[in-house]
Amino acid sequence: MSAVLKTVNLVKIYSGGAVPVPAVRGVDLEVGEGEFVAVMGPSGSGKSTLVHMLGGLDARTSGEIWLDGRRVDTLSESAWALLRRRKIGFVFQFFNLVATMTVADNVELPALLAGASAKDARERREYLLGVLNLTERADAAPGQLSGGEQQRVALARALANKPSLLLADEPTGNLDSRNTRDVLRLLGEVHRDGQTIVMVTHDARVGSLADRVVSLLDGQIVDDGRITRRRPSARAGAGEVIDLR
Repeated sequence: MSAVLKTVNLVKIYSGGAVPVPAVRGVDLEVGEGEFVAVMGPSGSGKSTLVHMLGGLDARTSGEIWLDGRRVDTLSESAWALLRRRKIGFVFQFFNLVATMTVADNVELPALLAGASAKDARERREYLLGVLNLTERADAAPGQLSGGEQQRVALARALANKPSLLLADEPTGNLDSRNTRDVLRLLGEVHRDGQTIVMVTHDARVGSLADRVVSLLDGQIVDDGRITRRRPSARAGAGEVIDLR
């Protein structure tokens, strides 16, 4: 399995106050092609800082970030912006949709910016809105949507350009159980199709969808366990058993 994403001794220290605050301390992480990794840990453990650095939204203090075999942590802001258009999809906890654009335009724009034809961008938009039950909301503005609908639009937008890497920061953190199921269903579908995903979550039930759970504490990886799924015996009853090893 080739590595889509790799970090080497990645460090982030916030130094704006009187005392420097280490947020991420020496993280070494490798994510293979088509792998789904959940990043978990208590509040303040560095989860969101880590995923923001992986997407170039927060500059690292030191260390290396590699994407598709290319070192990217030294890129300029404009080069990072171009890289995100072409290779990275990002789902934020608080949506970050363009308020002045319709749902359809929000979803279609990333594909167009990545170089897709108008026909391909439209077909991709229609597919994503369809699987997330948003087709009837295509002409609505984000402000006319519920929080769950906005998050599903944000996920569709992040997947529009068929990114090499999908980064998700608490994508179900503000959703009710029904909308959480919709988002997780699409994440599961795109993962089965080969999408590489790194997702920050505090919810163990959401994390169990992943192949691996990376646990952070005080900015450091304290556990990196692969989730092994096995079918129980007939005596154990129906369903799936998930072991974290």
